[in-house]
Amino acid sequence: MNWIFKQFDELSLKELYDILQLRNDVFVVEQECPYLDLDGLKDKSSTHLFLYQEDTLAAYCRIVPAGISYTEESIGRVVVHKKFRNKQLGKLLMQQAIDFVKKEWNSEKIRISAQAYLQKFYIDLGFEQVSEIYLEDDIPHMEMLYKEG
Repeated sequence: MNWIFKQFDELSLKELYDILQLRNDVFVVEQECPYLDLDGLKDKSSTHLFLYQEDTLAAYCRIVPAGISYTEESIGRVVVHKKFRNKQLGKLLMQQAIDFVKKEWNSEKIRISAQAYLQKFYIDLGFEQVSEIYLEDDIPHMEMLYKEG
């Protein structure tokens, strides 16, 4: 698998379009949640991690530096194209993102805002729930923290 890591300014127009289309398809249309996906500083400051399969953007997330979303580094907009679900791509995507934070940013903590129904998925990756469940865009979420060691 050819995982791609790029800063915002390194993304081609096609890559950016594909990323925004996938995020819109899943987070706005599929989850029936109208919200403003384009949030400026987070996208522009992040490392974008993605994978193409069969000429389709199959998986994507953004890795956000510390001090932007949280005190710690964070991972967000984790998404797998409907066509490629149930093939462990979400797990592989998150493992790539976690490894990046540990190796490139020398960090041992990662904070995320996870949709509540994915709690077990993130626990299996080493995250623990650190907040009560709250509504974000009318979807139940919780903060979770990954700590190495």
